[in-house]
Amino acid sequence: MTETTESFGYRERFPRVLRRFALFAIAFSIVSITTGIFVNYSYGLTQLGPSSVWLWPVAAVGQFLVVLVLAELAGRIPLAGANYQWAARLVGTRFGYLVGALGVLYGAVGLPGIALLGLAPLAAEVFGLDSADARLTVFIAVVALVVAYGINIVRVQLAARVNNVAVFAEILGTVVLSVVVFVAWVRGGSGTPQPHGAGFLFTSATDQPLAAAIVGGALTGIFTLVGFEAAADMAEEAVDARRAVPRAMILSVVVSGVLGMAALVGFTLAIPDLSAIQASPVPLADIAAYWLGPVLTRIFLAVVVFSMFALVVVAAASNSRLIFAMARDGLLPVSAWLRRVNPATGTPIPALVASLVVCLLLLAYGTLDGDAFGVLVGATALVPYLVYLLTLGGYLARRKALPGETGFSIGRFAVPVAVLALVWLVAVVAALTLPDAFRGADYVVLGALALAGIWYVLVLRHRLRAGTAGVGS
Repeated sequence: MTETTESFGYRERFPRVLRRFALFAIAFSIVSITTGIFVNYSYGLTQLGPSSVWLWPVAAVGQFLVVLVLAELAGRIPLAGANYQWAARLVGTRFGYLVGALGVLYGAVGLPGIALLGLAPLAAEVFGLDSADARLTVFIAVVALVVAYGINIVRVQLAARVNNVAVFAEILGTVVLSVVVFVAWVRGGSGTPQPHGAGFLFTSATDQPLAAAIVGGALTGIFTLVGFEAAADMAEEAVDARRAVPRAMILSVVVSGVLGMAALVGFTLAIPDLSAIQASPVPLADIAAYWLGPVLTRIFLAVVVFSMFALVVVAAASNSRLIFAMARDGLLPVSAWLRRVNPATGTPIPALVASLVVCLLLLAYGTLDGDAFGVLVGATALVPYLVYLLTLGGYLARRKALPGETGFSIGRFAVPVAVLALVWLVAVVAALTLPDAFRGADYVVLGALALAGIWYVLVLRHRLRAGTAGVGS
């Protein structure tokens, strides 16, 4: 089965060194249930209460439908910059540019957000430093970003090794720890509360209208189960890409869904005091600290920090491949520089450097105006679902135009699965745009699209008309 890029109008630029486990590790690490549940658990717990755990499988099933469609696209169009390439080749370069611009926004905002708001304060706690020191957390975030991008510059195999280890850290930091916490709580002791029965998982604790509470409760899964297509962004570096990439994507969603549910059930049943945990900014850490003590809790936080760092490493690789892919088609400023691949390292160093610079600039902006940065990070919840929605819309409209050769297909179920996935995505996008709480994030997305539109009007449309830009140009 052919996996060369020459059939798509490009010459081979990357060494094919990523095998099946490495691809799975990439997809699994960027979903990062350890990071996602640690950061987002409070959404469900405060919005709906313990019963919010049952909304995790709803999100998992919805995203499973999405990944089935995207896996078929990955098998048919195994190219770097996955969603951009899929949209551009299904509908057209202009449509692909829109999807790609959203993807660039997602990476540019999400990475510094994770580094500054998640990784840095937790790393400070692990090392016994002052996590409230703003200068310290900025320093840690900058170091984390520079090191993560440096790993990717050295060689993609080094980034893959980090993520291979992260797979086991994810399992240790979610399922194993939640089981240990729950067992410790069940054994209890004098003065400890009695274990909850299974009925505790069906209780709610909210002052909101039920519909709003359900939407809020679903955010744990919605915010977490995204990014699995990062394996497809690395398709040009994959061995047997048409088969290996789709399977890695699907397996990452299945494993993340199952392990995430197990972790949520274990931690939720181990809640000692619901009102106190709901009021905590880091409920999982407080649950662990209550039952395991400070030493084991610090180990847990170290695992979470490593998972977050692995996510940054993977995201840096994915973002740079998107920038490289769009530059290869002449869609970005200084495209001739951004599409270079270093022959010695086999990595797109200019694209990596450009992505890092953008992240650092946004990190500096976020440091100067923390409220604005919070709004920027809020937009990263919406952007991937917009990308999925646009890609699936293109798939339903133009799936007959897909290349015939593939390593994965959902066959006669393709249209029903895609329609159900589209319905799910419309519901999620509505939930992430219509409430007043997300209004600021909506404006961020619109502002980013306006900037992309200005570049299109001033430069890009002339390139497209002249034939100096476009898919395979």
